[in-house]
Amino acid sequence: MSAPAPGTTRTVVHLLRHGEVHNPRGVLYGRRDGFHLSTRGLAMADKVAEALGHRDIVHLRASPLERVQETIAPLAAARGLAVRTDERVIESGNVFEGERFGNGHNALKDPRTWRHLYNPWRPSWGEPYRLIVGRMMAAIHDARREALGHEAVVVSHQLPIWTTRLHVEGRPFLHLPKNRRCTLCSVTSLHFDDERLVTLTYSEPAADLIPAAERAQAFSSGGTYQAPGEGGR
Repeated sequence: MSAPAPGTTRTVVHLLRHGEVHNPRGVLYGRRDGFHLSTRGLAMADKVAEALGHRDIVHLRASPLERVQETIAPLAAARGLAVRTDERVIESGNVFEGERFGNGHNALKDPRTWRHLYNPWRPSWGEPYRLIVGRMMAAIHDARREALGHEAVVVSHQLPIWTTRLHVEGRPFLHLPKNRRCTLCSVTSLHFDDERLVTLTYSEPAADLIPAAERAQAFSSGGTYQAPGEGGR
């Protein structure tokens, strides 16, 4: 990666997706409380701390949902930093929240749900993409200012991170969920010279913990793996 231009300050804001959630019923959990990381998700969070703990990270902020707070905890401990909770990086709103999409269930096969599918460009079933981008970019720039000349980590969710990437790369918002390049505990890094975004990089520090068959899932079910003693987490 090239050095910052003369007279500018390089700051990096890493967008970290949370780890695998324990969700054996295959519920689209959205913004609901009570969904925690699985045992494998906790291992993913530890992997992230190992991968990023040595970096020049001086600022952490995260969605208020449990799975996100649990994902950032090991990195916060490794860096000795407090986590700023930020509602602006929460999961996107979705009318299908609470419906089942895993383990043989698919709410989209119910004709009663089809009235929500008339406009995939907005999208008609959830929070508009442009609103997601607006709140995410505001939080990202706040994190950039807090970490000026260093690095920050913002922990969020797949759709907000992916929508932000489409925006900064100038691509259309319409997409298939299976084509999102934003796996569990992946890191989408935005590199700024002063206020100007100069490049975007992507890495997957927990990739070895994700079975190949699950890499394209739109949300983490956590239903295919439960370690002994995991219980209801």
